[in-house]
Amino acid sequence: MSTKLFPAIAVWVLRIIAAIIMLQTLFFKFTASDESVYIFSQLGMEPWGRIASGVLEMVASILILIPRTTFFGAVLAIGLMLGAIGAHLTKLGIEVKNDGGLLFIYALIVFVSSAILAFIYRQEGIRLFRRIFLKTTSL
Repeated sequence: MSTKLFPAIAVWVLRIIAAIIMLQTLFFKFTASDESVYIFSQLGMEPWGRIASGVLEMVASILILIPRTTFFGAVLAIGLMLGAIGAHLTKLGIEVKNDGGLLFIYALIVFVSSAILAFIYRQEGIRLFRRIFLKTTSL
């Protein structure tokens, strides 16, 4: 789907940016890198929070890359990134283990990319909402 405001190539760039950032963090989460273990220990969510967030980020990335499911992946990614941004702002700090704020910046980039994608693909969400909640029952 493209619009006059967002040509197809721009939409694909947003998809790829969000997916690549989330997918590249999976290696660190699934191999229990020191930084990932530290982050989730600080949040009181080690190891299950680290593993669950990795699985959910993998699902969000896959959904974002499939045009028919982009809306759902974007909404999932928005929720995940709100959690990451909130953790940085409340418990972790912007900079974690001298990363120069890179993880925080990545979370912001994925959040913004996903928010734009969710807006562009909002009609898919509206259609699903109508299908589920506004079904008319025939007697």
